[in-house]
Amino acid sequence: MTLLHYLVLSGVLFTIGAATVLTRRNAILAFMGVELMLNSCNLALVTFSRIHGTLTGQVMAFFVMVVAAAEVVVGLAIIVSIYRARRTVSVDEPSLLKN
Repeated sequence: MTLLHYLVLSGVLFTIGAATVLTRRNAILAFMGVELMLNSCNLALVTFSRIHGTLTGQVMAFFVMVVAAAEVVVGLAIIVSIYRARRTVSVDEPSLLKN
């Protein structure tokens, strides 16, 4: 695969993740879409780092992975607490966090 193929793959993965976030009403599936978008950005960062011959993109991708891991921990904790209280993880419930 050439580096252009990796960039196209990154764009396709980002599009799939964005479509998942915009169309799914389940919070867990929305988080999966966000993670897919973050990983596609990581792929693009590493590809551009490879094109330019520096390690900057790889270091940035590492920090994105660290932030994504923290986001998943906090996000899943919120989803679990909402599920325990309401027995649903639908993002259509606008009054979910009022009480």
